[in-house]
Amino acid sequence: MLLEDRLTGYFEWFHRHPELSYEEYGTTARIKEILLEEGIEVLPYELETGLVAVVRGGKPGPVQALRCDIDGLPIREETGLPYASLCEGKMHACGHDFHIVAGIGCAVLLEERKQELAGTVKLVFQPAEESSLGALKILEAGVMEDVDRVWGIHADPTNEAGTLGIREGYVTAAVDRFVVTVKGVGCHGAHPDDGIDPVPVAAAIVQAFQTIVSRNVNAFHPALVSVTRLEAGNTWNVIPETAVLEGTVRTMDRQDRILFEKRIREIAENTARAYGAEAKAEWIAGPPATCNDGGMVKESMRTAQACGFLVVPEECSMGGDDFSFYEEKVPGCYIKVGTGKGKLIHQPGFMVDKKVILPTAEYLAELLGAKAN
Repeated sequence: MLLEDRLTGYFEWFHRHPELSYEEYGTTARIKEILLEEGIEVLPYELETGLVAVVRGGKPGPVQALRCDIDGLPIREETGLPYASLCEGKMHACGHDFHIVAGIGCAVLLEERKQELAGTVKLVFQPAEESSLGALKILEAGVMEDVDRVWGIHADPTNEAGTLGIREGYVTAAVDRFVVTVKGVGCHGAHPDDGIDPVPVAAAIVQAFQTIVSRNVNAFHPALVSVTRLEAGNTWNVIPETAVLEGTVRTMDRQDRILFEKRIREIAENTARAYGAEAKAEWIAGPPATCNDGGMVKESMRTAQACGFLVVPEECSMGGDDFSFYEEKVPGCYIKVGTGKGKLIHQPGFMVDKKVILPTAEYLAELLGAKAN
């Protein structure tokens, strides 16, 4: 059977069987089964889900890695595809099924030409990207200790098939979370003067947080703060003792990220104090911003043009990707692959045009095998 047909069959299987972050047991088993059938070596790293394969070149050269994330999302699929998800309430709405098979195809093509390959290529089938922390499992296992540089791809439904989005510098934001707990004094709703109402305190904090972007951050630096949860009380005639607000901060500049944490704490604590209440701010750091290495960008563009792809500027996103954790260790390049214009990622109607699978695998094989030339 031709490689294209095999990859298409693999893709349909993975699309039918999505698994959530840290639950990718069936996905991992199937990836391993396919790789072994295709004659690809699987490395014995201690990972509960996810795995790492390797192609060892016949000539000396660098160790490169290709990250392929494997988890799905808790979304009910509404594509109407004949190979739609069989798992109720779960689907591959971010293209990770496509990432898996593109990585498998790349491995097969590299294995076929491994005697001409200079160096080693690790294929990292990473769990739990949607948790924002799955890359840490790979790092903790020691996978990246001998790697010189790392590549990543992502499905892009804003561009047609045959298009690659590539850009030097920052392309996704740092992803951080905050939780603020406001403590007042509960009392009867008819007698607010007997207590300290945490609700207007929380509301004032929400409003004040918006001034960080408009008054503390350089106007040319992408940044945002979104309060996404605000909870207080459980009935209509009681002023509660506490209120909780939660949200996310997105930045690209490292100093802005530090500034945000500082200002979130200052604003929460001092605003609460002005009302006679108390506030505690918890900052939960996520992945840093993804930043593409200049030399790797040039190489990826040359290879794309040689492979017949249209190269367009990669859209910068305030979304994040834990691929950036790898870039704290080695240079990296994160490429958007046009999968046909349609519903956006994380939507129930998201689809990948299957005709992009083989060309993407061929492109990756050329890119990671380029050092053989």
